[in-house]
Amino acid sequence: MYEVGSLVEMKKPHACTIKSTGKKANCWEVKRLGADIKIRCTNCDHLIMMSRYDFERKLKKIL
Repeated sequence: MYEVGSLVEMKKPHACTIKSTGKKANCWEVKRLGADIKIRCTNCDHLIMMSRYDFERKLKKIL
């Protein structure tokens, strides 16, 4: 199960690219849990908040 500080991979990668490889970034850190979940892109520090239902549907795996 995920908790605050966990690294997760989503089904779709973030739009930012990793400079060394040129691939799309797909690693997120969980910042807040509750009815809504806040995640942060580990590459560009972009924050996204979504409902727990949407998060669990879009979650691919916990790293």
